[in-house]
Amino acid sequence: MTAVSTAETQHGLGSRLAALAKIVELGQGRLDPALVTEAAQLLLRAGDRLKLSSDHTVVALAGGTGSGKSSLFNAVSGLELSPIGVRRPTTARTHACVWGIDGAGPLLDWLQIQWRHRFARASALDKGESQLHGLILLDLPDHDSIRALTDHEAHRLIQVADLIVWVLDPQKYADASVHRRYVTELNGHDAVTVFVLNQSDRLTPEEQAECVADLEELLRREGVTRPRVVATSATTGKGVDSLKAVLAESVAARRAAYQRLEADLDRLVLRLVKDVPELLRVESTVDGARRAGLVEALCDAIGVSALGEALENVYAVRSAEWVGWPYARWAARLRPDPLKSLRLGAVKDDIRGLVASSVTAQPAEVDNAVQTLADGLTAGMPEVWRDGVREAARSRVDELPEALSGELSEVAPPLDRVPVWWWLLKIWQYLLVLMFVASLAWAGAILAYGVFKAGRPPAEVLGDVAVLPWVGLMMISVLGLGLFSAMSSRNFVVLAAGKERDRLEHDMRRRVGVLAQDMVVQPLERELNRYNEFFGAMAAARR
Repeated sequence: MTAVSTAETQHGLGSRLAALAKIVELGQGRLDPALVTEAAQLLLRAGDRLKLSSDHTVVALAGGTGSGKSSLFNAVSGLELSPIGVRRPTTARTHACVWGIDGAGPLLDWLQIQWRHRFARASALDKGESQLHGLILLDLPDHDSIRALTDHEAHRLIQVADLIVWVLDPQKYADASVHRRYVTELNGHDAVTVFVLNQSDRLTPEEQAECVADLEELLRREGVTRPRVVATSATTGKGVDSLKAVLAESVAARRAAYQRLEADLDRLVLRLVKDVPELLRVESTVDGARRAGLVEALCDAIGVSALGEALENVYAVRSAEWVGWPYARWAARLRPDPLKSLRLGAVKDDIRGLVASSVTAQPAEVDNAVQTLADGLTAGMPEVWRDGVREAARSRVDELPEALSGELSEVAPPLDRVPVWWWLLKIWQYLLVLMFVASLAWAGAILAYGVFKAGRPPAEVLGDVAVLPWVGLMMISVLGLGLFSAMSSRNFVVLAAGKERDRLEHDMRRRVGVLAQDMVVQPLERELNRYNEFFGAMAAARR
């Protein structure tokens, strides 16, 4: 493999691992905790391995008791490095043989190989061994050891080795402890797994071919699509060169470490996809129509329209005391009211109480409005993410009714406020009343002094009968002007009340919109962004 292709492989793996890190970050509380933990462990292991020597390939010889694993290790290394047991497992600790020791120290430390069990081969001095330069060959403890410590060590190193060589013997190559515990768990790891049928010297050529074919078929049934099986005999040396050739090919390619991590990542991503089978990208922002719908629903929950109508009615009731024609009000007080028995006079007080009191939003309606918004945005999302969006939207829903009520209390105007033009119009009305009273007194004086000759008038104008028609005209004009002023003012009151109502509702809707944005929309959009980032990370983590 060229340096360019190796760099491309490393870059692609790095991008996928970065995506997996994003999945771990965003999947908290949304994915199976065991999967999240496993992904975090893979990230840690990958980070450690990629920081260590890329010029060395870690190959682990794994196998059960009696498989001849240690003998094969010695045969490949050409030295008696690992003790060989006859009746019981004697590989209590992992032994390592390194072809090219420079730079391998930190990697061996990470593998936790004890110093006294590390051996070096100066491959440049060994004829025919230069192709193995960069190989770290591990002889693992027997995976079926009765010693818990060695069994744990074997399992640990099987999880981190770049290439795994399973050493099987003709009698136990179908051993369930290998296939169930390891082989089926390493589906998709074909590129970094080799199976060795050792002790082939005990078989005839026909028996060997039959065993190899049977083993390959068994491995295919367990998910190994392209099994690599090598028949060897550590005793006679048969097939050892073939195994060395496989190892040399892997070492020369310098890809085993990346292939192992890619295979682990592929398997994990497949499980993640099964855990979250359907991912549908959604809009990460709440559109204008849904925002408007939420604001309208919250306004209904707090009764903004009802309050605006009440305010308009208050204006109508209070304006009658200020801008109505005084004579009409006085006459109404003297005239019996047939509706008084219905106690409609209390309407004014009821309206005053509605506006002046602390208005409280209905929590149930607020909750329904938020729930409706969340449900409309999460259609098609996996249930666990839909729940997350709902929780985010409702994260501050308990605070929302009180906040809405507080805003409404600030917006509602005080009822004792009197517009300046009401004062001016009232003064004008009472001036007209005084003018009418003065005109009436003038007309009475003319009648008394000028018509009935009741005496000498204090002033000539008070007895001049010729002025009487003009005085009457003035009285009629004053009454007409007062009536016109009252009628006109009522129209102005209606317009002003409508404007006040519009101002109140517009201001309240603006304030509700701000609250909805801060307390509902922003948390909800953060969760939608989180989902879409998770969606993108899942796509990037796949091949």
